[in-house]
Amino acid sequence: MLRKVTKALGLLAGACAVLLAALQIANSGSDPAVPPAPGAIRIATHNVHYIDLTEPGGPWSEADWETRKDALDAAFKATGADIVAFQEMESFRGGSDGGLNLARDFLLERNPGYAAAASGDWRVFPSTQPIFYRTDRFRLVDQGWFFFSATPDVIYSRTFNGSWPAFASWAEFAPLDGGPVFRVVNVHFEYRSASNRLLSAELVRDRIAPVIAGGTPVFLVGDINARRRSPTAERMAEAGIVFAPVEGSTYHFDRGLNLFFAIDHIGATRDLGRVGGPYVLRERFGGEWPSDHYPVFADYMLPR
Repeated sequence: MLRKVTKALGLLAGACAVLLAALQIANSGSDPAVPPAPGAIRIATHNVHYIDLTEPGGPWSEADWETRKDALDAAFKATGADIVAFQEMESFRGGSDGGLNLARDFLLERNPGYAAAASGDWRVFPSTQPIFYRTDRFRLVDQGWFFFSATPDVIYSRTFNGSWPAFASWAEFAPLDGGPVFRVVNVHFEYRSASNRLLSAELVRDRIAPVIAGGTPVFLVGDINARRRSPTAERMAEAGIVFAPVEGSTYHFDRGLNLFFAIDHIGATRDLGRVGGPYVLRERFGGEWPSDHYPVFADYMLPR
């Protein structure tokens, strides 16, 4: 009996190894960052993982940030994006204090052609989900936020089940060469609670529906911690959002382990025509991973 159990366990372990290897192969591969079509907007999303200033060393500490910051800048440049929505762009030192943001300030210093929208004094505007944009292509028109909460307009209010605060940031842009004003909504849903994700998605749907009905084109991007065809995504699709078909992993455990489906997504209203992508950059830069998520990007044309 013991021999049979040992053999069965060995077969099970072998099957699991084969399955993991198959997932790794199926979900891997980096897309080339081909130039966008003339006139297209390249929009990207990237969860860059927070910097924990309370830890003296180890993963995600300030020391670790010094190691990976050049890789993050290289990844940012490699996408060639006009607009980049970031999640977890935070230098955490306890509570909601966002007075220091190392990653945001570093990337802005290294990339002077960009400015940060959906950003401001942390006491009145949460600073962890800025939206970078090229200042030679767009003008910032408006910006705002709402929390995934029963009190969405109360800053730093906890989520529906009392978990850590989570929110959507948004910004509206006017193309400098003409064309309609459009809105970019940047979300990050909780990973543990399916009910929190659904309630958050319903709130996003209800907040963007009147914007879309009013004729404003909308991009919806970010880390939804769910599949493109999940109930979470379907709730937001009810407002008129079409998600680009991102294939393979977008989260990799900071080790290049591509075992999960895509959880970082780019969606848009139907009047925004997708002309390229979606692309995923599954690469190290200078031997370092920029984050535990890969940047995802796609190209769209504004309605004329």
